[in-house]
Amino acid sequence: MLLLLSVVAFSAHAQIEKWKSGVLKEEFIYDKAPFPSCHSATIAETPTGLVYAFFGGTKERNPDVEIYVSRQVNGKWTTPASAANGIQLEGKRLPTWNPVLYQVAGGDLLLFYKIGPKPSEWWGMLRTSKDGGATWSDAQKLPEGYLGPVKNKPVLLSNGNLFCPTSTEGDGWKIHFEVTSDLGKTWRKIGPLDPGKDSIDAIQPSILDHGNGKLQILARSRNRALVEAWSTDNGETWSALSKTDLPNNNSGTDAVTMKNGLHVLVYNHVLPPGKLVKGARTPLNVAVSKDGKNWKAALILEDSPISQYSYPAVIQTADGLLHFAYTWRRTQMKHVVVDPSKLKLKKIKNGKWPAMKGYTAPVGAVASEEL
Repeated sequence: MLLLLSVVAFSAHAQIEKWKSGVLKEEFIYDKAPFPSCHSATIAETPTGLVYAFFGGTKERNPDVEIYVSRQVNGKWTTPASAANGIQLEGKRLPTWNPVLYQVAGGDLLLFYKIGPKPSEWWGMLRTSKDGGATWSDAQKLPEGYLGPVKNKPVLLSNGNLFCPTSTEGDGWKIHFEVTSDLGKTWRKIGPLDPGKDSIDAIQPSILDHGNGKLQILARSRNRALVEAWSTDNGETWSALSKTDLPNNNSGTDAVTMKNGLHVLVYNHVLPPGKLVKGARTPLNVAVSKDGKNWKAALILEDSPISQYSYPAVIQTADGLLHFAYTWRRTQMKHVVVDPSKLKLKKIKNGKWPAMKGYTAPVGAVASEEL
């Protein structure tokens, strides 16, 4: 029996290795932590090194959930330290949610996050750091009705606008944008976006920049597909939401436009069975596209019937490398470094992840009940 298990484990490892071209490093952010559960990764490059944030506590929605930050110092991650909690002035404690890091060029590191009993009732918060996340300013609440970027990083446009992709869940799922031209001193909103002919329910968009004012969003949906919308005027107006050819399991994704103009998407390439909206959060995939429409399979970061690998973030650092951050089975936070020049791409046809000799996708994964 032990021999059989060893053979099966080796075979599974060998299969996923076929989709690991370009991976330079894989690591967990910490070995031990004072909390049993964690989720929702964000990562940023600062002048002093990489900074990684997530939320941790007893369990998602529990009042003890706080925002934790780790910094990469001399190649190693510091022990996660609390950077924000939901303790109110009157003493009541609420959970925190979905941190988003953004490094201002030549300025502060911004930490956006949410406080509230649940997503339909949370509000936006902001803290800043002048030393790469080692210390933080006092927490400030964003203006009434503003959340900041809800899961994925803002994008600084050529016109100087910091464009924050966000969404609400209280009165249906709706995507909008929160825009600031002065790094958070003043704000304005664009949207919500038209749900389109399919009455799309979507949240948690990420922004791709195609240049010359042309923007694209990709977003999570309850419509069994990743959805998109397009703008040709730097995000001031948008097309209606529509389905892409890529599946979505009602879980978060992220995307980034690289310096060479190629677009990178990280997501669970999972079509829920039957007519179900929610599917297992495994495997965790990476795709690449020239035009944001035609995608090629690039990587499988995680592949196991044990869910979940979820809520990813991706950035490209100054050295050209890609950094992926994501939740690993709700017990760990993971970091993977990839050299994009070494990726081996295969076309995704009709929304199906391409076959590769010797690779078999996992089956029997159980859908997560978490958000």
